[in-house]
Amino acid sequence: MKIQEIRDLNIEQIKKLIAEKRTQAVKLRFDIAARQLKNHREYRAIKKDVAQALTVLKQLEQ
Repeated sequence: MKIQEIRDLNIEQIKKLIAEKRTQAVKLRFDIAARQLKNHREYRAIKKDVAQALTVLKQLEQ
């Protein structure tokens, strides 16, 4: 997800996005541990999206 797409969302949508991405990250972590997932880069990308969304959220709340 691009940073501009996150900046275009409002605060409630960003919070919802963070919750969804964290849920996906947990699922991917278990899939990686069970060796059901071949592409580990997806997990890295989701963690990056969460970090970007949290950064934008903090900037909007100031």
